[in-house]
Amino acid sequence: MSFKTKQENLWAGEFGNEYTERSKNTDQLTSGLNFFSRTFEKVSEPESLIEFGTNIGVNLKVLKQLFPSLKVFGIEINKKAAEELSEVLGEENVFQGSIVDFEPTQQYEVALVKGVLIHVNPDMLGKVYEKLYTASSKYILICEYYNPSPVSINYRGYNDLLFKRDFAGEMLEKYNDLQLMDYGFCYKRDKTYFQDDVTWFLLRKNFLMYLLFCF
Repeated sequence: MSFKTKQENLWAGEFGNEYTERSKNTDQLTSGLNFFSRTFEKVSEPESLIEFGTNIGVNLKVLKQLFPSLKVFGIEINKKAAEELSEVLGEENVFQGSIVDFEPTQQYEVALVKGVLIHVNPDMLGKVYEKLYTASSKYILICEYYNPSPVSINYRGYNDLLFKRDFAGEMLEKYNDLQLMDYGFCYKRDKTYFQDDVTWFLLRKNFLMYLLFCF
């Protein structure tokens, strides 16, 4: 299957297969529990969550440990990874394809994207933002490499495969009803809870209605 961009085709093919194999050899449970405990600190236990760019579901497994009753769903472009994910979640809970082509048919309390927007072709970001926004009924959790202005970085020998920018800021500017609820940074030199240099942002939809309800 051929996709619209160089980035999609790489992740769908052998390059993505190699990433999947690397993911299997990494123990991320302890650091993942610490990470998501922090990012969800201001959120009551969510009922449902969809992850954009799930791979084999490492993040979803951690979240199920943290929230056992959480209903989880995933979108994954790489067929090999999606097949393994389907064995865990069930085929009906996995969309095998590009996040650019994903069309939400329902809403989930949380839309999560972690280490994926950095690999999306910048020309497609607007569409992906729209998918994230539409899929979420309440929260959007963005966990990516941050830079105040867009920059492209060589990734594993490829140009134009890793982009840093202010993803959350762009979504806040695009959608008036989004509000920044919380944010934080993980440092790659943390030897106890390794997460690389990830900056995370928790956004909430319909924030003004939420405030009116609270008061």
